[in-house]
Amino acid sequence: MIEVKSLTRRYGKTTAVDDVSFHIADNDIVGLLGHNGAGKSTIMRMLSGYLEPSAGSIHIGGFDLSRQSHPLKQQLGYLPENLPVYPEMIVADYLEYAATLKGIEKSQRMLAVRRALSSTDLEERALDRIDTLSRGFKQRVGVAQATLGEPRLLILDEPTNGLDPQQTEHMRQLIRQLSRRATIILSSHIMQEVDAICDRVLVLRNGRLALDQRLQELHLSRTLLLRTDAAVPDLESYLRRMPQVASLARTVGPGTADQQSFTLELHERADINTAANNIAQCVIKAGAKLYQLQSAVKDLDSVFREVNSNGD
Repeated sequence: MIEVKSLTRRYGKTTAVDDVSFHIADNDIVGLLGHNGAGKSTIMRMLSGYLEPSAGSIHIGGFDLSRQSHPLKQQLGYLPENLPVYPEMIVADYLEYAATLKGIEKSQRMLAVRRALSSTDLEERALDRIDTLSRGFKQRVGVAQATLGEPRLLILDEPTNGLDPQQTEHMRQLIRQLSRRATIILSSHIMQEVDAICDRVLVLRNGRLALDQRLQELHLSRTLLLRTDAAVPDLESYLRRMPQVASLARTVGPGTADQQSFTLELHERADINTAANNIAQCVIKAGAKLYQLQSAVKDLDSVFREVNSNGD
């Protein structure tokens, strides 16, 4: 769906985005993360065609955005962080106006508006003035204008910004629903939101891509937590000899004085399932009791902090 190669954007002597490359498949929901100034908004503006890259290329659906920008812009929807809605307009009129700006043919505009209202559950608010809507419904109006024409790519900047928990959950459900027919890139500073919605994350650091990983893989670390009884004092030395174990540390964990706990870091190429099986067999053959053996789970917030602390 999206192929970005060596994307770079400079503002004078300042490089906001520096040689960034990634590929996004159809119907993926991808979180774009980074501290303020990391380059998130610049990348989203370049993907939307609002900004031209200083170098590099963007292909969407096999087409070059720099050469075929007009037809490609009709295939994407963009929700900026601060949507310039017109508060005095009613919802349906605003969406018809947005459809006109997007270049949707007059004969197709009302159908496009009806579909956008339907996909965002705004039919009952179609004749309401925008300034009478709650923050949650205003965000839905913003998403509705982004979905006009049923684009194949949606770019959403802070879609849950300012929403209460119930409105946030409604927005999550809406984004998941929209992903059935569109690829979605969203930016958020709330890690829990990205964790709840996205299939994959791209983390930017100082304009460069520091991490590109699927969330399912990201949550699995190469660290195993082991808890046994203390009947075998030499168990630690046995575990250290195992070829899959890169390092081992005795840890203070739950239990009593007759138990012992270890944190085992596996080698990069070690298969975690094979390693876990071998470790369990080692414990049992040594004559110890196996109380716990599991992977340490990384949360997105800790991974984000780790990525941004590297090199500091």
